[in-house]
Amino acid sequence: MTAAILRADTAPPRRGWHSLLWSIPLTALWADLTYNFPIVSASGVQIVAVRIFIHVLVALGLWLALERTDLTPGQRRSFWLAVLILYTLWLAVIWSWAINGVFLSRVSPVPLLPLAIFLPVIIGTPILLVSRRMGQVLDAMPASWLIALQLYRVFGSVFLVGWARNVIPGVFALPAGIGDVITGLLAVPFAISVAADTPEARSAAIGWNVFGLFDFAVAVSIGLMIAPGPFQLIVPSIPNATAGMYPNVMIPAFAVPSSILLHALSLRQLRRRNYSQRLLAAASTHRQTG
Repeated sequence: MTAAILRADTAPPRRGWHSLLWSIPLTALWADLTYNFPIVSASGVQIVAVRIFIHVLVALGLWLALERTDLTPGQRRSFWLAVLILYTLWLAVIWSWAINGVFLSRVSPVPLLPLAIFLPVIIGTPILLVSRRMGQVLDAMPASWLIALQLYRVFGSVFLVGWARNVIPGVFALPAGIGDVITGLLAVPFAISVAADTPEARSAAIGWNVFGLFDFAVAVSIGLMIAPGPFQLIVPSIPNATAGMYPNVMIPAFAVPSSILLHALSLRQLRRRNYSQRLLAAASTHRQTG
């Protein structure tokens, strides 16, 4: 899986959809194991494994991208450490709160889960979209990496498993789980396609990012509407038994905002590529007519 992500920019685009031949069965197998052995999911082992794996990939991908830039070694190290320290501290705080039940509705009169979702996005998105240094990294990084990384979204199948076990209401689990699984399954095919660096592939990748963001908009909206609290508008027939509980709360509290930021970075990268291609095309036309 790691090799597929790091070498997505070198694979033939026509082979992208072949990745579904292994990603769909593996996703189905994982969902089946989670359903038949709920102790695995309840123990938090799944969350720990996935989060460590993603953390390593983010650290490795960022370092490899920095090595492609013309920054000095000192600038690379400083930027890499700054990003990784903030990212790790963010994860540590949310993880600690989740384990200690801070996100349970009965613990605090103030709904903390919406804050955990929206505050990092509100603060982080403008910074990531205007940072000149981040722009240099995105220009050096293959566009396929940020897309392929979100293969982990297939683990959103945990919502479908919860619905099948009657612990998560279908009004939330079905759109959230199906949207996540589709986004994750399509990540590698679209990553390999965008490696062709054509306008059509970049447009398709932009569409994939928009779909992934729309999935979050639907899931978060429904989640807030069914959760006990000031935002509740729907009382489902099956109470959401896992709402605010570790380990599942790590998905909305950390995975959702971090994935939104990855989508924002990918969209910025694709737009910069489109702009660069237009400039090159205009310069070529000018030379030919001149």
